[in-house]
Amino acid sequence: MLLQRFTENWRFRLGVRLRALIAMLGIMLVAAGCALPGSKSASNNQAGGSADNVSGQVRPVIPAQTLTSYEQAIAVMVSGDFIDAELRLKEFLLLYPNYPGAYVNLAIIHVSRGDDLAAEAAINAALALDVDNAAALNQQGMLLRRNGKFIEAESAYLKAVTANPDYALAHFNLGILNELYLQRLDVALQHFESYFELVCDDKQVEMWIADLTRRAAANQRTANVAE
Repeated sequence: MLLQRFTENWRFRLGVRLRALIAMLGIMLVAAGCALPGSKSASNNQAGGSADNVSGQVRPVIPAQTLTSYEQAIAVMVSGDFIDAELRLKEFLLLYPNYPGAYVNLAIIHVSRGDDLAAEAAINAALALDVDNAAALNQQGMLLRRNGKFIEAESAYLKAVTANPDYALAHFNLGILNELYLQRLDVALQHFESYFELVCDDKQVEMWIADLTRRAAANQRTANVAE
């Protein structure tokens, strides 16, 4: 009876967390995958500015017209037209193949179709250009988690927050992973708190923090009694 109740509670929490994660997809397209050339998460290349050097390769300066076409690809992607967005991103990469954010966007599109092999290839392409790309590492962690590789997923997420401690989505995913899959309530609580501090306004996560605080305290009381 207790096992059945535990299983039902775990499935309920899993469903709530995953629904929230799906609801965040629109945020992920902008904050995680859709790093524009010129943004910090696109390896610090200044918009319309000088080229930078990554792994010994000088990146080209993107003409304003091409930058506009990239931004349009992102807008199409956010609207949900992944077919058109994929074509636009591939056209961009034919001209400018050294931008990891474009590969991360392609990985998100491939994941939406259930094509994990193509997603993995796109993520690897992004990381080959920028090993510390937090968006790519976050997507890698999500792919590993979906395939049941929880420890490897944790490693990818941790690399993401090490590369960029302000990358909120990786903290969110670490909270999900530690609470629901690794059963580490204290660690999950820490990452949800880090996420909440960064985004400042997420009522759902605020409630999860309160719930985890209560459950972690109850577990500690049980452990103290057992000792």
